Amino acid sequence: MSKNFAIVGAGGYVAPRHMKAIKDTGNKLVAAIDPSDSVGILDSHFNNVSFFVEFERFDRHLEKLRRLGSDKRVHYVSICSPNYLHDAHVRLALRVNADAICEKPMVLNPWNIDALSELEQESGRKVYTVLQLRVHPKLIALREKLMKQPPDKIHEVELTYLTSRGRWYLVSWKGQVERSGGIATNIGIHFFDLLIWLFGNVKHSEVHLAEQTKSGGYIELERARVKWLLSIDRSDLPDVAVKEGKPTYRSITIDGKEIEFSGGFTDLHTIVYNDILSGGGFGLEDARPSITLAHSIRNAKIIGINENSHPFMLKNK
Repeated sequence: MSKNFAIVGAGGYVAPRHMKAIKDTGNKLVAAIDPSDSVGILDSHFNNVSFFVEFERFDRHLEKLRRLGSDKRVHYVSICSPNYLHDAHVRLALRVNADAICEKPMVLNPWNIDALSELEQESGRKVYTVLQLRVHPKLIALREKLMKQPPDKIHEVELTYLTSRGRWYLVSWKGQVERSGGIATNIGIHFFDLLIWLFGNVKHSEVHLAEQTKSGGYIELERARVKWLLSIDRSDLPDVAVKEGKPTYRSITIDGKEIEFSGGFTDLHTIVYNDILSGGGFGLEDARPSITLAHSIRNAKIIGINENSHPFMLKNK
């Protein structure tokens, strides 16, 4: 039997991936909300979705559906809202007897996970997060290969993610640390989760650079030493990207070898949804390590560029 979905943040960048996943898994989107009414994308996936721009009316509608019984109620709430609102919107889902499927980062602070875990137990519902890089076939194969190596093998890793953003970025909620968590959280959370999944828990972390548009540092994991750099500043793009006219440069190297996983991204949300609907899915504890790391980076003392810094940072020193 198909399930009923509601979506929070229907006008956002990532929402269409969730709409596609809901449709591809044979389910229905019955309600959506966004403060902006630029949500014509809804018609590309579903007909007759109840749409709201005011949270109170959306809340009331979901509560009304809950009272109409199991067939009419919302079974899942997909959360694509700004990072600082995720916590509140997960709580809404649990309150209307629905499971939550929340984009990264699920919350901004580790202790928020503890509170949601208690509510999850009280409500009997589940909170899922979207860790789509963990279901990428090439990355699954990489992890299996790494897990077969000696446990004391320490890999040298460089993470570089430079993605040009215009002035709008800093004006929007994404540019406000209290709302997005800053560059390391908003952009880095995907890669921090991936690295922890591949190489084990964090043993040590340093922050060498932290500005509005860029951040970099060094992490020691159980099986890797990682030099990382994240930036939305176009001037940080390497010559190879500039010459090819590419606005983004993404690179992860392990022991000097580039890991290629540029393709295969189009259906990852659908894979995550299928996993959830079949009884799997990534939950609160899966999200905790990367949220804890991003929180520590956000609040760390900046120690400056040193021998452990990313090569791009050393070059521009």
